[in-house]
Amino acid sequence: MKKNYKKLLLGAGVLTLAIGVWSFSDDLFQVSKNLDVFASLYKEVNLNYVDDINSSKMIKTGVDAMLDGLDPYTEFVPESEIENYKLNYVSTQYGGIGAGIFSRNNNVYVSEVFEGFPAQKADIRPGDQIVKINGIDLNSKNSDEVSLLLKGSKGAVIKLLVKRGDDTPVEKNLIRDEIKQPNVSYYGMVSGNVGYIKLDRFLENSGDEVTNALVALKKNNPNGIILDLRSNGGGILQEAVKIVNLFVPKGTTIVSQKGKIKEKDITYSTVNTPLEPNLPLVVLVNSHSASASEIVAGSLQDLDRAVIIGQRSFGKGLVQQTFSLPYNSLVKITIAKYYVPSGRCIQALDYTHRKDDGSVVKVADSLMHEFKTKDGRSVYDGGGIYPDIFMKQEHFATITQSLLGKLLIFDYATHYRETHAKIADARTFTLSDADYDDFVKYLSNKNYSYNSPAEKALDQMKDEAAKDKQFSEIQPEYDKLKAKLLATKRNDLQLHKDEIKQVLENEITSRYYFQRGRYETNFKFDRDIAQAVKTMQDRMQLDSVIKGEGQYKIIGKPVTAATLAAAKKADADSDDDDDQ
Repeated sequence: MKKNYKKLLLGAGVLTLAIGVWSFSDDLFQVSKNLDVFASLYKEVNLNYVDDINSSKMIKTGVDAMLDGLDPYTEFVPESEIENYKLNYVSTQYGGIGAGIFSRNNNVYVSEVFEGFPAQKADIRPGDQIVKINGIDLNSKNSDEVSLLLKGSKGAVIKLLVKRGDDTPVEKNLIRDEIKQPNVSYYGMVSGNVGYIKLDRFLENSGDEVTNALVALKKNNPNGIILDLRSNGGGILQEAVKIVNLFVPKGTTIVSQKGKIKEKDITYSTVNTPLEPNLPLVVLVNSHSASASEIVAGSLQDLDRAVIIGQRSFGKGLVQQTFSLPYNSLVKITIAKYYVPSGRCIQALDYTHRKDDGSVVKVADSLMHEFKTKDGRSVYDGGGIYPDIFMKQEHFATITQSLLGKLLIFDYATHYRETHAKIADARTFTLSDADYDDFVKYLSNKNYSYNSPAEKALDQMKDEAAKDKQFSEIQPEYDKLKAKLLATKRNDLQLHKDEIKQVLENEITSRYYFQRGRYETNFKFDRDIAQAVKTMQDRMQLDSVIKGEGQYKIIGKPVTAATLAAAKKADADSDDDDDQ
């Protein structure tokens, strides 16, 4: 009996091994077959196509199409794009002059100057036109081509021919410096003696930068800390773990990644004693906070260490790893999903189960699962990090969007800088009514035409009526409504004065105090920051949120699948507004 049992076990083992070998061999055959077909197809097209073919471009197009069928994050990076890839995903360090540029009417202009770098030291300002670089005329060159001319080795001389307004162009000699855009673009104190840290990305050294900012803020004995992750698209996962470690005890599990290859499953835990384990903490997020931002926000929420304020985050719960390929190229592949401490994955889009037309669907509300935080609060998976206090996204009026889009706010700030040698500090600067009247006068001969949402709806109604051959019957009423809307638009500059003044003040202060000025002048308008300060000042509300009693303050109900669905709808409405 024992011998028969051993024979059965041996037979089963041999069968399992045979199936495994057969399956592996079949996979190899399929790979070999498809590569052979692809090579033969390429050969025949290259030999027989009627016109000459750019082989590198065609292969890149084919590879991109193949990877696009997986997800947006799995991508091939050829040798020619490696440097840009490193700037976007690894480090923001390069040799340059410290200025942003944009193209306008076939000319190149400076959009922004960074404090302390060669462009600022040479008195190059936003609004200046760059006519030539090292004798090369920039007429009709695009921004990418100009950017390549501006970048180069540190210490090299670069000659710029710069024109300001109607002045005669002036040649300026600059020496390229190492331009390292910080991950932490600003830190300082806001109202209520609260410390504020703005983290833009999670690239190299972002953990150290947040640490340094926190150490500096602690010298002010703050009543709390705001970590602003709004519009932070993420970056390096390990940097996110380092940042969470500043606020939670050593040995705490922060995030786990799980994929098809079990050897790549990793759990990341904190390894250091926290710098600030008890100070009240608020994390700000919005719909553009993704990936590593969601690891930080989600883990601090799951550990009941921070209050999350803002809008639902993006919902990217996928982990990528890069693999080297021949000829100095590489491929970035999604290898796993990540899970925050409660066990939830916040991935919002299901790329595996697409519709028949190839479109991607969001995880359905009915498929959301409930998880528990460290102290028993309910949280849910399947659609980003939902804030504990929901803030409705504000949107600029159509006229403000038009003034920004047509660069009239930018141009007036350039004009203002030329006619005002100095202004008050960024936190107290306000545009006077006389200055605003001057701005309105400045616009008198400018084109800032726009269609309001009401006008668009009216025009759509006209089109539908015309299709049904009924427009002639409603034309008198249509003409009256059109005239009323035009009359209302004439008052838009006064109706939306406060909002337009806000964006003017933001742009103007940047001309004197650079990026720091933008942040400091915006503090008095930022509703999310105001709510964060208010929450930390009200310890009862802070405690109630952490206990799960004060979540979704705007909606006013405890967290349930129903309230999350309501929050999703509110976010969807905001997304629709963005599209408009």
